Amino acid sequence: MLDTFPALLHARKTVDALIRLLSPDDKLKAQLIYLQGQSLIYRNDTDREMNFRQESNFYYLTGCDVPASALVLFLPPSSDPQGLVVENLISTLLIPKEDPLETLWSLPPPTLNEAESAYPGHSSIQYTSMLPEILSTLLKTYPDTLVHTIPSEIPSPFPPLPPFFSDSPKALTTPKYLLPALHTARLIKTQHEIGLIRKANAISSRAHELIIRLLGKYATADLVTPLQSGKLVMPEEWRIEKEAEAEAAFVASCRREGSLHQAYLPIVAGAERASTLHYCCNDRDFAWGPLSNSHQGHDLAHEHVQTGSRRLAPQVLLLDAGCEWKNYASDITRTTPVGNGGKFTNEARDIYSLVLTMQNDAIASLRPGVHWDTIHYNCHVTLVREFISLGIFVGNESEILDSQISAAFYPHGLGHSLGLDVHDVPSASKPVPQSSNKTIPAFSAKHPAFYTYLRLRLPLAAGMVLTVEPGIYFSPHLLAPHRQSPFINHEVLKRYETVGGVRIEDVLVITDDGSENLTTVGKDIDWLEAAAGGHV
Repeated sequence: MLDTFPALLHARKTVDALIRLLSPDDKLKAQLIYLQGQSLIYRNDTDREMNFRQESNFYYLTGCDVPASALVLFLPPSSDPQGLVVENLISTLLIPKEDPLETLWSLPPPTLNEAESAYPGHSSIQYTSMLPEILSTLLKTYPDTLVHTIPSEIPSPFPPLPPFFSDSPKALTTPKYLLPALHTARLIKTQHEIGLIRKANAISSRAHELIIRLLGKYATADLVTPLQSGKLVMPEEWRIEKEAEAEAAFVASCRREGSLHQAYLPIVAGAERASTLHYCCNDRDFAWGPLSNSHQGHDLAHEHVQTGSRRLAPQVLLLDAGCEWKNYASDITRTTPVGNGGKFTNEARDIYSLVLTMQNDAIASLRPGVHWDTIHYNCHVTLVREFISLGIFVGNESEILDSQISAAFYPHGLGHSLGLDVHDVPSASKPVPQSSNKTIPAFSAKHPAFYTYLRLRLPLAAGMVLTVEPGIYFSPHLLAPHRQSPFINHEVLKRYETVGGVRIEDVLVITDDGSENLTTVGKDIDWLEAAAGGHV
C-alpha cells in the first residue's frame, strides 16, 4: 500500500532548487510560485471531454487530479543572512467550485472538505474564485516579491498571467528559474514516486507477457480459419494477427488493472517495420499463420509457406509500450519471434542475443558516479565487436569505432530519465549548453555521432529512474549513405536486413550501490521462445 502523496516534500525540494539558482540579493526576497493545472479538453463537436490527465509539474507539487485547478506557493522574505527558510513555505491549492450547469453532464469537482482529505499536505485549500484576493493580498503585503512562472513558450495549460502580477509595481515576474528547479527536483525520485513507477511497470510487464502468450497460443497449432466478418469472438479466442490487435490487447490489459493512461502511444511494429524507431501506424497484419506439423521446428527465415490464405514469414514483433499508474510512467520494449513455431530465425537470434548482451552489460554497469556517456559508448564497442564476429563488419575494431558507422545501426541513445513523463525532466537530464558543462566527459567529443540523440548525459546518482534500451536496426534510410562502406560485408548484411529491428528496454532505479530492475517480464531467449511458441 503506497503512502500519502508527498506534495509538501516535492514543493520544498523544488523551492530549495530554485533558491540555489537565485542571486544573493534575491535570496532574501519573498518568493511566489504560481502554477496552473490542466483544463478539460473537449473533442470537436461532441461536447464530450477527452480523458483527463493532469499536467506533470502541477501534479508533482500538488498530487491533485482536479481539472482547472491552480497552485500558489509562497515563501516569506528572510532577514537572516543565511537566506530563506524552506520550512516556512505556504502552499495554497485552489480548485474550481461546482457549477450546477456543468454537473448536469459531468461529475462535480470535490468539495473543500473532500479535497482536504484527498490532497493533504497543503497549508490551505480554497476555491479558484479566491485567487485574485489571495494574490492581491500577498503582493500588497510583500510588494517586492519575486514571482516565478512557467515560461510562456511552454504550451497549454499555462495561460497568460493574471493581472495582479502586472498591477504590482515592485513585484518582478520571471520565468527563468521555476522550470529548471522543477526538473532538478524531479530528477531524483522519492520513495513514494519509485513505488508508483514500480506499480506501473508491474502492470505493463504483465501486459507485455499477455501479448507474448497470445502469440504463443496459436504458434504451433494447425490451420485455424481466419476470423469471419461479423462473427463475435470472445477474448479467450483472440488470435493476435495485426499490430492494432496487439495494441488493443495491451491497452485492455492495463485498463483491466486500473491504469487510466498509456505513458505514450504504443509502438507495435512487425518485421521490417521494426526498423522505424517510433513507428506509429500500428495498422499492418502480421505475415504469419499457424504452422502445420510438417513445418514445426524448421528455420523458415528465407521461406514463405502458403497455409490456406495465410503467408508464413518468420519475423519479429517489436512492442514498445507502457502504462501510467497515478500519472507515473513505465516504458518497456520486448521483441518477440513470430512464426517459425515461436522461434527466432538464425539471423534474428544473432541480433537479439547481441542486443541482450548490450543491455545486460549496461545494467551491470549501473551505479552512482558512473557517467551515462560511458555506458552508452560501451554499447557501441560491444556492437562493433560482435558485428565483426558475425561478419557484418570487416576491418580493425578501433578504425570501425572511429568511423562511427555503428550509429547507422544503433542511432538512438541508451535510455532516458523516466517519471511523471516518459522522457522525463529534459533540462536536468541533458544540461545545455553541453560545450560549457563539465558533466560531459572529454572522451565523448571523439565520437559525436554516438551522442546525437542521447537524452541523458550525467553521472548517475541514487534515486534516478531511467530506461536501458539498446537496439539494433536495419533501416534502409540510415543504411543508404553506407552502401559502399569498406567496413561492411554487404552480402552478409543482406541476410540480416530482413530482421528489421530489435530493441529491449527495461526501467531501473539507481540504488546506493547499483540498480534495481523494475521491469519483470522475461527477455531471455529460452523463455521468450517457449512463451512465444506456446510451450509454457
